[in-house]
Amino acid sequence: MAHKISSQGAGNIMSLTKQIFSGACILAFFITLYYKIYVEKRDQNIIIFLKELNKSDIAKDTITPLKGNKTFIIAPYYDNREGNLVRVLGIVHHIEVKKLCCYFLCCGQKDLVLANAVIDIHEDRFGFPFGLADIMCPLQPQCQASYIHIAEPSDKDFASLPRFEIQNREREQFSANFTVCISTMFGNYSNALQFIQTIEMYKLLGAQRVTIYGKNCSRLMEQILDYYSKEGTVEIVPWPIQQYLRASSKWRFENINDGDIGYYGQLSSLNDCLYRNMYRSKYVLLNDLDEIILPFKHMTWDSMMESLQRENPDVNVFLFESHNFPQSVVTNGNFPDISSWKDVPGFNLLNHIHREPDRPNIFNARKMIVNPRKVIQTSVHSVLKSLGGIHYVPLKTGLVHHCKWPHQPDLKSQLIDDRTIWKFNVSLIRNVNRVLNQIQ
Repeated sequence: MAHKISSQGAGNIMSLTKQIFSGACILAFFITLYYKIYVEKRDQNIIIFLKELNKSDIAKDTITPLKGNKTFIIAPYYDNREGNLVRVLGIVHHIEVKKLCCYFLCCGQKDLVLANAVIDIHEDRFGFPFGLADIMCPLQPQCQASYIHIAEPSDKDFASLPRFEIQNREREQFSANFTVCISTMFGNYSNALQFIQTIEMYKLLGAQRVTIYGKNCSRLMEQILDYYSKEGTVEIVPWPIQQYLRASSKWRFENINDGDIGYYGQLSSLNDCLYRNMYRSKYVLLNDLDEIILPFKHMTWDSMMESLQRENPDVNVFLFESHNFPQSVVTNGNFPDISSWKDVPGFNLLNHIHREPDRPNIFNARKMIVNPRKVIQTSVHSVLKSLGGIHYVPLKTGLVHHCKWPHQPDLKSQLIDDRTIWKFNVSLIRNVNRVLNQIQ
């Protein structure tokens, strides 16, 4: 049986509906007002935040400490080989640094992009508290950021955050076929004659650039470095590692007195040199001041590498055996026009032509020529992460000529007469004399 709604009941329903509608309108008004205030406040905060960030200085030093001195930024490099990201090279405390944030301001956009970094500490830390890390900041494909800020999550003092310019955004034409990376010059280095000979050998073999980190050296060596810097051969990168950390002269950590980081931060400078020259140089050589990668079958690195790449087209890392030419064994070659050399501190490479045989069951500390665009992380004697193959170059092709004090001092008749460096004696003597005439 149908029931009829009285006029009074209908009126009550209409009144209730009006009240609900009115309440909904009021609620919507307050929600809209709150959202408007929230958005305006948020935008205002972003504007203030961006203004504070824009006040921050652009970092100019090779090493920049973050607040707390547990993270030290070297440089950020754009890297799209393993995803679109900015790879920030930094030195971090392996226990105390767990989380870092990356801030980008994308060009042409008002929004600030916040990304949580992935911290990948290189495995060759050798037990020291601080080690090199890749601080990887993911980047949106449409974001064309020119600068990046790195901070711990708790650091809200935005005006004090340093800005770092992102390197390798623009791909340059190669300005060098071969760049030699020398990790660190330390210990008041004074071996002037051997240094000049080594640089001139690099040039004869095909190097257009030698990148050296730091210049803790004698006054004469400073003159020599200034000469080569003005010539355009040597690039000096400041390396103030000892301002911030106890840099050890050892490569392996044994006790707390050994310092904070191994061997003057060598691994950090080598990796930075690799990324610094990634799009400037076709090949990069990673070795020390007293080492020369010396070809046997070729006269230049160009011809040697052309042959090696032709035989190994998928290889990007070439490892050469290291062989010691002891400074304690002297052979006088009776070369003309070197009378002025006797007054120059250091060793004459042309007088050391006997090499020690390789030591069985002892690790051979090989050095490398690499395609820098295919290396992700490098250690001193091998790469840690790379794209493509690795080739162990046979001794018949070339070796690392390492002139230093002997590993096997008791050897005499077993030493190998190796006069390969004499192939270059005419050009080398002429070029060394030219340099000495310029600096003396």
